This record gives sequence, C-alpha cells and structure tokens, in this order.
Amino acid sequence: MELTVLVVPECPHTAPLRERLTRVLRGRTDVTVTWREVTDPEEAERLGMHGSPTLLVDGADPFARPDEAPSLSCRVLGLPPPDRLRRALARPDRPWDGGPGVC
Repeated sequence: MELTVLVVPECPHTAPLRERLTRVLRGRTDVTVTWREVTDPEEAERLGMHGSPTLLVDGADPFARPDEAPSLSCRVLGLPPPDRLRRALARPDRPWDGGPGVC
C-alpha cells in the first residue's frame, strides 16, 4: 500500500497526522509513506489535494467528499480518529463515510 500525504508549507496539522499515522501503522511492513509539500494550486488539483493535509491511499483520498473540489487550502475538520484511519487503510476502496475528514 502506498500512502502519500500532501501538505501546504507550515501546516499545523502535519505533526499530529504524522504521529497518528506512526501509531496506526506500527508493525505494518506493507505500507510506504511519502510526504509531499504542495505550493501551487495547479499541482494541488493535479494531485487531488482536498486541503492540507490530504492523505492519499494508493492515489485516492478516502476522506474527500464526493462533491469536494481539489484545493490548495487547509482542511478545517478535525483529524480522523485512529480507528477511522485504520478502517481507511484496511479498506482503501471504501469512500468517505461522512465523519470528520483529515484536517
């Protein structure tokens, strides 16, 4: 499984998400995590960024709402709790379920 985390410079939610992912992924050897800083709106759109940070699981954002447009902005909803992260990583094909998204 390939995880890509898209962040804007100095995003205050980067460190908390990094800590949460570290806990959730502890012991897993089947996951690669790449952190990528995005500064250009066109790049954000091309990458499918839905606010900072955006967590892409095998290229898809499991926390994006179906009607949510890509954007170079901050996500204002709270970080998903660890159990939602675990579910998203166990079932990356399952769409957003209406709970808090990544902030």
